[in-house]
Amino acid sequence: MEPAVAASSKWTDEDGVRQPCGDVHGWRPGTNQALCGVPLHRAGLARFPHVSWRDARWLAGTAGARLRLCPRCDAAAGGRRGSGWTRRNPRP
Repeated sequence: MEPAVAASSKWTDEDGVRQPCGDVHGWRPGTNQALCGVPLHRAGLARFPHVSWRDARWLAGTAGARLRLCPRCDAAAGGRRGSGWTRRNPRP
């Protein structure tokens, strides 16, 4: 199951759909904590079950400074795979 999004604030687009804004965390529906361990209710994060983590990463890349993705949630969701690190000149 792909993680959904929980965010510190929201905005409404021209179609009237709530969208995340501010600090954005990954969240698995049915739980009360983010992927990084932050409790959603205690931190005051709103849930956005209709927005997937993949969509939030795309929005963060295109929307500029409106979204700040949690780096720990991004790593837990598998967003940092394939960083390009390779061993060069390995020892025999």
